[in-house]
Amino acid sequence: MKGQNKSSVAEFILLGFSNFPELQEQLFGVFLVVYLVTLIGNAMIIVIISLEQSLHVPMYLFILNLSVVDVSFNAVIMPEMLVVLSTEKSTITLSGCFAQIYFLLLFGGTECFLLGVMAYDRFAAICHPLSYPMIMNKSVFMKLVMFSWASGIMVATVQTSWVFSFPFCGPREINHLFCETPPVLELACADTFLFEIYAFTGTVLIVMVPFSLILLSYIRILFAILKMPSTTGRQKAFSTCDSHLTSVTLFYGTASMTYLQPKSGYSPETKKLMSLAYTLLTPLLNPLIYSLRNSEMKRALMKLW
Repeated sequence: MKGQNKSSVAEFILLGFSNFPELQEQLFGVFLVVYLVTLIGNAMIIVIISLEQSLHVPMYLFILNLSVVDVSFNAVIMPEMLVVLSTEKSTITLSGCFAQIYFLLLFGGTECFLLGVMAYDRFAAICHPLSYPMIMNKSVFMKLVMFSWASGIMVATVQTSWVFSFPFCGPREINHLFCETPPVLELACADTFLFEIYAFTGTVLIVMVPFSLILLSYIRILFAILKMPSTTGRQKAFSTCDSHLTSVTLFYGTASMTYLQPKSGYSPETKKLMSLAYTLLTPLLNPLIYSLRNSEMKRALMKLW
């Protein structure tokens, strides 16, 4: 039994879209452009908010943290994905696979909670404008940011450690573009039923707790906006929320499709595309959502330019 707990697999093979070699060549160019645009877009937001003193308020500092998460999320996945797409079969070591899953879960979990606390920030600003500076003071802001990052670290540590406690004795081919929990778990030489129950329950909680906070915050915000006497006031209040709502819909929608899907509900190729939806689209579109639709960000960008 002791020998069974040790993995005989030292490295995995990432198959990518090896069944479609012509598609891989085309996707390499597309993903390289997406990677560079994502890095540049999020780096610009980080630089703008860091340098512009007028943006050193909780709303924009939360966006800065979100951009740091998105840049990191992209850096964990995209280089390896580009290697996979440029070769027929790409190998990744057991430790490399562990690191990729760990940071994927860390940044994914952190983004979940960050989007939740950002909704609370909008609720406090719109529903309690006079007491907002006291509600969202520097100490509260720091605690909420630290809570988001700590939650991501905790989720990643528990889940990744449990996944790699299973033995991997072959086969070693991961039918995916990068190391992710569901496809890696399929290669485990042990009964993973208990872990799958935990992972599903944990994912539901990680998704639903922040999402419930977002939902409750926006119900209160909606009632507060409807009570405003002027149309201009209502439009201004809603304009501070629409970017966040777009980001929430994009992230939670695509992530839920990936992690809350039935085990055998979709083909491997479909699962790859669904994973790409939240790993590529969210970091790519967030800079556009938060800069092009935000007048203060556009003013700060023009000022720095």
